[in-house]
Amino acid sequence: MKIVSKKSLTALLISAIALTGCSFSGREKEGFDENIKNDSVSNEDEITLNWYINYSWFNTKWGDNAVSKAITEKTGVNVSFVTPLGNEEEKLNSLIASGSLPDLITLGWWEPQVNEMIQQDMVYALNELADEYDPYFYEVSDPQARSWYTQADGNIYGYPCSSVTPDDVRDHDNIGSNQTFLVRKDIYEAIGSPDMTTIEGFEEAVKRAYEMFPVVDGKPLIPVGGHIFDDTGNESFDSYLQNFLAIPYEKDGQLYDRDTDPEYIEWLKMFRRLGEQGYLSTDLFIDQRIQMEEKIAEGRYFCMIYQYTDMSSQQKTLFAKNPNSIYIAVEGPKNRNGDDPVLPTNTVSGWTITMVSKNCKYPDRAIKFIDYMLSEEGQKMVYLGIEGVTYDIVDGKEVVKPEVQHLLDTDRTAYDDLYGADDAYWMFQDNVMQLKWQQKNNGPTQQLEEWTYPYATYMGVYDVILPADTEDAYTNARIEKLWTETLQDLLLAKSDEEFDKILEKYVADRNALGFKKLQEKRYQYVERAKEKLGLF
Repeated sequence: MKIVSKKSLTALLISAIALTGCSFSGREKEGFDENIKNDSVSNEDEITLNWYINYSWFNTKWGDNAVSKAITEKTGVNVSFVTPLGNEEEKLNSLIASGSLPDLITLGWWEPQVNEMIQQDMVYALNELADEYDPYFYEVSDPQARSWYTQADGNIYGYPCSSVTPDDVRDHDNIGSNQTFLVRKDIYEAIGSPDMTTIEGFEEAVKRAYEMFPVVDGKPLIPVGGHIFDDTGNESFDSYLQNFLAIPYEKDGQLYDRDTDPEYIEWLKMFRRLGEQGYLSTDLFIDQRIQMEEKIAEGRYFCMIYQYTDMSSQQKTLFAKNPNSIYIAVEGPKNRNGDDPVLPTNTVSGWTITMVSKNCKYPDRAIKFIDYMLSEEGQKMVYLGIEGVTYDIVDGKEVVKPEVQHLLDTDRTAYDDLYGADDAYWMFQDNVMQLKWQQKNNGPTQQLEEWTYPYATYMGVYDVILPADTEDAYTNARIEKLWTETLQDLLLAKSDEEFDKILEKYVADRNALGFKKLQEKRYQYVERAKEKLGLF
């Protein structure tokens, strides 16, 4: 699951981030009484809801595993998932244009189609469905999330997954970030577990790893890995690297230009040197997620600035083959002062939102289904599974069965096919609520998550988004495109002198597009977000 990153910082407005008249109170989901609601739902006729997931990689089925069967038995709702076979944007646009939206739609909160569906009256207001059919929605949904997603008309049209508030981060010491610096354990230890927090140490470690292990299982080692290059840049080499360097988001009452920060530029120049010397593989620039996942599962990367949840399945594959070949999180790039990284948690915006299409024949059942999924009972089902099947109660605490945990740690696909817990159905997951059932299992992803705890910080106020179909949004899109091209050119520059010229041209071109004015607009949103979240 992805957290909101630089892409979101410059994306599109979905609700004006509900920065209009919102009042926030604390999380109010505790104390669910299983007897209050949904007990009679299963007595109704079973229906099927078609559910569109706007991610081509999602392939979990419904109806075969233990969790989905139990949810259907409890709610009387069966699910038929619809996913794009190719380009997500094209598929979703086609569904909108043809008026053939499925019953439920899950997509990134920043996607422009969110506003499009709202403006074209294609989706129900969840609060209106709740008022008419199931006011329990107001008990199981988070008031801060509801307020954040409330539109100017007073309605909420989508509900998020993975929403985290500033209060959540303040009140818990086990909320982490997804952003990690990863090294392949056996190779890292073989080269002496070097300090990679400095430019010199990083550069030397990469070279030593490649010299000692040029080939991994018959295939070339990829010395440095990161997320894919897309239409907003590359998260690993812009916002993630900047976060590891603790580069501020604002200075002196205005947004700071993180992309031209001197220390950040020095690190980019180091990566450029690695590329000039043959240590940046062409795979880094051309691979898409599918290719990357294959190579992670083969353990072909030495180090990666990466979102660890995006490689958890591959980590488990590596663990099953050879526990020493997994990736571990270690101290990565730091600024000259040696400051700790500032790694963002999820935000109140969450990751995706789910909406109910007006094509839905059973809106009453849809809102009740959503309410069940949001309830503590539903969250426990989605996360832990079924008592006696996936977990037992030991000394009053839920403990995942050893054989179930082993399958989860070694074969995620088989686990999903058989059990379907551990947020296989993540569309309404509440990570904060699920902390009460968190398992200490020392599995192959546990260290990656726990490593981030000391550095996790709420940075959601900087998730500035701009109203779609405006001059600001148009300017922003052009600057993002310019940065995408520039970042790749910087890393591929043949010399530091060429790097400097590319950067100088980028700054000039960006300013000509209206960058300074855009930054001022963004900061207005930051100030309003701080005010609404009580962070002044």
